[in-house]
Amino acid sequence: MSTYAVGDLQGCHEEFVALLERLDFDPRRDRVWLAGDLVNRGRGSLDCLREVMALGDAARVVLGNHDLHLLAVARGGARLKPKDTLEPILAAPDRERLLDWLQGRPLVVRQGDTLMSHAGLPPSWSPERGETLADEVVERLGSERAGDFLEGLYGNQPARWSDDLDGLDRLRVIVNVFTRMRFIAADGTLEFGAKEGLSSAPPGFAPWFQYPRDDDPRLLFGHWAALEGETPGSRVRAEALDTGCVWGGSLTALDLDSGERIGVPSRH
Repeated sequence: MSTYAVGDLQGCHEEFVALLERLDFDPRRDRVWLAGDLVNRGRGSLDCLREVMALGDAARVVLGNHDLHLLAVARGGARLKPKDTLEPILAAPDRERLLDWLQGRPLVVRQGDTLMSHAGLPPSWSPERGETLADEVVERLGSERAGDFLEGLYGNQPARWSDDLDGLDRLRVIVNVFTRMRFIAADGTLEFGAKEGLSSAPPGFAPWFQYPRDDDPRLLFGHWAALEGETPGSRVRAEALDTGCVWGGSLTALDLDSGERIGVPSRH
């Protein structure tokens, strides 16, 4: 049995199938962790959802910002953006089954000292604390108030976590940490404008993984294609999984036991 962690699919269905074939992946034996953003930008978003859902218990998936955007468009009144490639999902005969499945995914997957989320884990949150906060979002997504949450999902404020936050502000910060975080300040303030490599850090901000922690979990994350799978200057055990398949890079799987990385080139 092998367990692999794979970065953002973003609709790269052909590459995902090719990667599974290269891994000789058998869902009866092996497991795959997917770091979110299954959909959007690539041309195979609908097929990606169907493929991953068909893997059943062999796949563990966390929500990314593009996955939540799909849910917000379908069930929260948000509008499609010009570069979105989500229309085939919204028009699919099985859309409700796919959306129900996606809406039931967590923000965090944790096993032992290994934690995976789409964007990472801030230094002020332990894995246990992060998992507890992520569960608040999961609970809301599974409730009758999910539509209100998806309507109020968008926004950059509050930009910093506080234990005193409540309501939609609290949930929005949790979502932004787990799905949009790249650069943060020493006090945990999130910065949303810079999306390129480390040289694009605004004054006073640094990548979340360059801050020290009081513990030493293994942190798996996607979201940041510009890192090209590297975490320069990291002061924690952080492993970047997004190698920019949808942008012409590759789709990469990390063998969680051996540490080996196996990739297939983009077909875009």
